[in-house]
Amino acid sequence: MEEFKEKKPEFSVTGTLIWYYFCCPREVWLMVHQINPDEDNTDLDLGRFIQETTYIQDRQKEIEIGNIKLDIVRKDSGGIVVGEVKKSSRFLKSARMQLAFYLFELKERGVTAKGQLLFPKEKKKEDVVLNKQTEQDLALAVENIRGIAIMNKPPPPVRIRICANCAYKELCWA
Repeated sequence: MEEFKEKKPEFSVTGTLIWYYFCCPREVWLMVHQINPDEDNTDLDLGRFIQETTYIQDRQKEIEIGNIKLDIVRKDSGGIVVGEVKKSSRFLKSARMQLAFYLFELKERGVTAKGQLLFPKEKKKEDVVLNKQTEQDLALAVENIRGIAIMNKPPPPVRIRICANCAYKELCWA
């Protein structure tokens, strides 16, 4: 009889996985293994609402290119601008790296673009540029995400500030 072997997950690294990697590696494992968060989580609902109801003039619809989904793509005098809408600047590094990942993926496809993080509730914007250091940080993050994905079980939970409103908190702390 053939021995049971766990199948390695097949997936593409996405901007969402990059965002979660810089917040909580355990969430990366849960997402890759298709363990869905609590869809009734009010923070998820609020995030969807903000994304759907802000910057309407800049958005026709979410644009998918390969493994990335772009909230906003517009042209200005300096070229193409990719906008990423976030409900809060609380996890700024994660947001920056997610948008940098989109800029890197576009660059790999021959498209040069600038990035802009948009925080409508805070009435803030932040420009994001792709540079060599950020590209190196992204390469390491992608490598680490792939390493997390092939683990037999998720990394142990670590209580961090995102836990209080996390849609996965029942899986970690129940």
